[in-house]
Amino acid sequence: MSKNHRGSGLRGQPAHGRGKCPVCQKENIKVIYEQEIDGKQVKICKFCNAALKNKARVAARAAKPAAAAVAAEAEAAPAEAQA
Repeated sequence: MSKNHRGSGLRGQPAHGRGKCPVCQKENIKVIYEQEIDGKQVKICKFCNAALKNKARVAARAAKPAAAAVAAEAEAAPAEAQA
């Protein structure tokens, strides 16, 4: 398993990858995960990265059944029009 966000990979970064997270405003935390927020590429902390991924996953899961319902209604509408 790779360890991209620990040890030697962080030594080359300024302050060893530590700083202030622009999302949660925590200071002296590792900000090493790149994410696009408001059209800008910013580096955020591990916890905010996970929260954004979970939020996107939940939104995608909620949109999937809604899209299936719209498709089912579209199929039913022509059958009703012919009757």
